[in-house]
Amino acid sequence: MMDARTTKPPARRRLAGERDPERTRAAILEAATAEFTSKGLNGARVDHIARRSGVNKRMIYYYFGDKDGLYLAVLEETYSAIRHAEIGLHLDDRDPVDGMRELIRFTWNYFIAHPEFLSLLGTENLHQARFLKKSEKIRDLHSPLVGMISSLLARGAKQGVFRPDVDPVQLYISIASLGFFYMSNKHTLSTIFGRDLTAPNALATRGDHIVDVVLSYLRV
Repeated sequence: MMDARTTKPPARRRLAGERDPERTRAAILEAATAEFTSKGLNGARVDHIARRSGVNKRMIYYYFGDKDGLYLAVLEETYSAIRHAEIGLHLDDRDPVDGMRELIRFTWNYFIAHPEFLSLLGTENLHQARFLKKSEKIRDLHSPLVGMISSLLARGAKQGVFRPDVDPVQLYISIASLGFFYMSNKHTLSTIFGRDLTAPNALATRGDHIVDVVLSYLRV
């Protein structure tokens, strides 16, 4: 008879996906981003996310707790992607006017390339940022952006090429708004004005317009 003191407890059966957690988590987030983008928070289904990702439904709950936790993780990942891409612009090394122009164009082009970003922002605003308010990461993610814009503004003001009284947060909101409204309403605006505002030349023209508007405001 085996001594109870030497008997080992049965090994816990590993769930599929535990062996490669980063890859599994990334697959879930990619599938969840597509699901929340196309169907919103209320319409999204965890079953569909599991099928899209090829990951067992139990693993989704294992990593994220529930659908709300997964949705918040998608929001954080979405914001993290654009903020890290902005840091990669290395604007602290640029002439302030050139750096500001680069940030404006980057923001516009990012909106064009990532419609899921705009869709998720729209969904979260419908919920009055109820989920984003729970995030412990979101403010830290945005601090480098504010610092980067503040540095461009300060150097531009010192060189006499930018006005000295600009709030960096208000400025970024204006930059984002000039692109966000256009992209969020491009189909209705195209119908109203009888133009295809999604055509490449229309998008390029809009990008030039945003740059001109913002830089005209900043110049002394």
